[in-house]
Amino acid sequence: MVRIAVATCAALPPQFDDDRRLIEALTKRGAEASHAVWDDPGVGWDGFDRVIIRTTWDYPHKHAAFLDWADSLEGHVENPPRVVRWNSDKHHLADLIAAGLPTVPTRFVEPGDDPPQLDGEVVVKPAISVGGRLTGRFGPAMHDDARRLMARHHEEGRAAMVQPYLPLVDTMGETALVFLAGEFHHAAHKRPVLRPNEMAPMRDDEIGGAEAMYGPDIVEPTEADEREIAVGRQAIAYLRERFDVAPLYARVDIVRDDRGEPVVLEFEAVEPNLYLRFHEGAADRLAEAILAISSHP
Repeated sequence: MVRIAVATCAALPPQFDDDRRLIEALTKRGAEASHAVWDDPGVGWDGFDRVIIRTTWDYPHKHAAFLDWADSLEGHVENPPRVVRWNSDKHHLADLIAAGLPTVPTRFVEPGDDPPQLDGEVVVKPAISVGGRLTGRFGPAMHDDARRLMARHHEEGRAAMVQPYLPLVDTMGETALVFLAGEFHHAAHKRPVLRPNEMAPMRDDEIGGAEAMYGPDIVEPTEADEREIAVGRQAIAYLRERFDVAPLYARVDIVRDDRGEPVVLEFEAVEPNLYLRFHEGAADRLAEAILAISSHP
């Protein structure tokens, strides 16, 4: 019997919806599938045929340990450690931009850099983060607050990233494109969560994501248009060419620029919510892909 570990974190209940659906789909196909907390020293990872990184949402607080853990599972963890290492730091957006992919302009402010000049309305985020943690939206009158937020990132030893706030997000939100086994599968619409001139309020727990990210109506199923899907496929093709692997799963979040053209806002290939509930066959498709690679290392 194939044994599959679905890696999560101690901060989450064991029945998070995406994970539950995946475990049920694997079990239905004859696998022995179970949750395992990625940094639990009592887990015997060698006892699993495959480890699937899923809801490891506390990793930004212990990034180096997380990467070491992924590296230790080389050969039987998905996505592969080399993809995880690259994608877990949002400096990867600079690589997408350099490769000519349509991407939200992104500037990185490293610890020790002088405070940058800012122009217009901006979004400030940490380069290593999940769930909108320590993320803010600031207009010109609040640029000093934006720089203070950058300083807070630097105090944690992390780079800050600065992006222009694209006004069409307020009316169009984001489109989350879910890719399974390297192919586009389904999409979700995400409503805007950042309010003007503030850092998003955070939940006081081990993950520390933005409180708005937990709203029950923040995401709903949608149909992506062909231009959005084409941009998502460009991102997947870049990853495939760079690492010589098709990701088992990935999510590409798309917004519209000032001309209404789709651009990459986020490219998530470590632990994205895949919104499996939005497509009846999504958990089954992912389970089948996992069992296929587990049978053929």
